[in-house]
Amino acid sequence: MPTERFTFPGHAGDALAARLDLPEGPHLATAIFAHCFTCGKDITAARRIAARLAGMGIAVLRFDFTGLGHSDGEFGNTDFTSNVSDLESAAAALREKGMEPSLLIGHSLGGSAVLKAAGTIPGIKAVATIGAPFDPGHVTHHFAEAVPRIRAEGSATVDLGGRPFQIGRQFLDDVAQSALAPAIRGLKASLLVMHAPRDMTVAVSNASDIFGAARHPKSFVTLDGADHLLSNAADAEYAATVIATWAGRYLDLRPPAPPPGAPEGIVRVSEADPNGFLQDVQSGPKHHTYADEPLAYGGTDKGMSPYGFLAAGLGACTAMTIRMYARRKGWPLSDVSVDVSHDKVHAQDAGGRTAKADRFQRQIRLTGPLDAEQRQKLLEIADKCPVHRTLEGASEVETTLVAL
Repeated sequence: MPTERFTFPGHAGDALAARLDLPEGPHLATAIFAHCFTCGKDITAARRIAARLAGMGIAVLRFDFTGLGHSDGEFGNTDFTSNVSDLESAAAALREKGMEPSLLIGHSLGGSAVLKAAGTIPGIKAVATIGAPFDPGHVTHHFAEAVPRIRAEGSATVDLGGRPFQIGRQFLDDVAQSALAPAIRGLKASLLVMHAPRDMTVAVSNASDIFGAARHPKSFVTLDGADHLLSNAADAEYAATVIATWAGRYLDLRPPAPPPGAPEGIVRVSEADPNGFLQDVQSGPKHHTYADEPLAYGGTDKGMSPYGFLAAGLGACTAMTIRMYARRKGWPLSDVSVDVSHDKVHAQDAGGRTAKADRFQRQIRLTGPLDAEQRQKLLEIADKCPVHRTLEGASEVETTLVAL
């Protein structure tokens, strides 16, 4: 997944640091990810969601709000309204690049911000929130003991997640006045609300309030067992998968015609977990699955092994070829199933030495009132399946290193 770094001016003209995660194939749509309160663009949830969407052909812009991460500006001079304005600036920067956004994703307070901004950014078709508060003022509970001092002195330094932040009276006043209900009711985009029932930072009742205030189309998905930050990689992965699947219903993700020589397009495999072997396997914008290794080999067993995919290709092609022939002949084949196993066996080469050869064993089951001659013919047809012929023949694999 190529990532482009760039900056754009925020609400007050400060340079905001951004990453634009781009599809390696056709660019079909663009999304913006808004991070949680005092977080940043590189948190686990943001990175994982961006990777999954990029695999579907959706470019994702994730940026640090003013005064946070690598962005310029003073956090103490920001508030909820400025976050919304930063989102509008992000959308404007994308439009200048010819990449008008159609999807907004927000985590925690970033979720509240995208709900507010959706009505002011043209072209937004879908909005997804993760652990978002219905009332932006909810964030003040993080520093409740300092609120009286902020009110009295105008500002104070508070500790949030082990880091000092300057919070001003302006922030308290702004979040207190930022009601989301009108913006949610007036939302002219599809809405996905995601929340963890055990979220100890933002109670799940906030999700109920957001969902209740919204008009259809709207969806609600619980993130069972997850914490507020989706710090567990598996929870971030699940959220990414749900958003990617859901967004496909509301965005136009029709790819252009595949390049010459690749009539079925390109299958793209990208690493999902650098600490294990989990891989994202994307075939076009609609088809996604995982490849992995069993636990015994250091994997997480979340998908088939590479040889499992190879065996699946042979089995699927065999069944399709048999069905196509039986259909053309009008034969009474009601069902076909193929069991495929793979192993390595010793084979005698021309020099008389023992080598290893791959052996695939197929067990074909044909159901229906077929006579013996028909069954024998279908067994012969199985050997004519294109994948079978590919495996039996000599294949060439041409490999090139792509320059970054």
